[in-house]
Amino acid sequence: MRDVTDLYESFGEDRLPPGQRETSEFPVLSKGETPSVPDDWTLEVWGAVDEPCSLSAAELADLGAETQRQDFHCVTGWSRLGCVFTGVPFPTLADHAGVQPSATHVMFHAHDGYTTDLPLSACDRREVLFAWELDGEPLPADHGGPLRVVVPHRYAYKGAKWVSGVEFLTEPERGYWEKRGYSQTANPWNEERYA
Repeated sequence: MRDVTDLYESFGEDRLPPGQRETSEFPVLSKGETPSVPDDWTLEVWGAVDEPCSLSAAELADLGAETQRQDFHCVTGWSRLGCVFTGVPFPTLADHAGVQPSATHVMFHAHDGYTTDLPLSACDRREVLFAWELDGEPLPADHGGPLRVVVPHRYAYKGAKWVSGVEFLTEPERGYWEKRGYSQTANPWNEERYA
């Protein structure tokens, strides 16, 4: 297992970002109801890539899974430290698709219609995972199972639950919460909660 809980050292002095409180619980927060995801779901990859693709759960896992201990920070003010996620690192998927030089941003799409955008540079880190396990168990549906994105160096709304697709963009677009006044950058150590 790879421990990335020291990631904060690149962003701030303290593991717990300012304005956050630590909890051992894992509260469930979503924009709406938990969607029904088909058992034969696929992850679609398109946009500024050489090889647009549609990956089944098995095909995604075959790219090379990794288990990481990482921290999880919610924009509402709580943090759960030391979560253990298993999934495929973002750079592995990006390499598989062949990201074109014109790509600058990434839009994550979800089965419930949710979207969120990040600069490609913020995503292209091994700590950003397409995760299907949490603490050694299949990721529960209310936490984004069967597949979610985790982005430990950003507030958690930047990691789409029930992720259905990854679109590589040549310019930024606002996602669901960003259109509603939340920060585009979402750096917890700078308390970038709102635009």
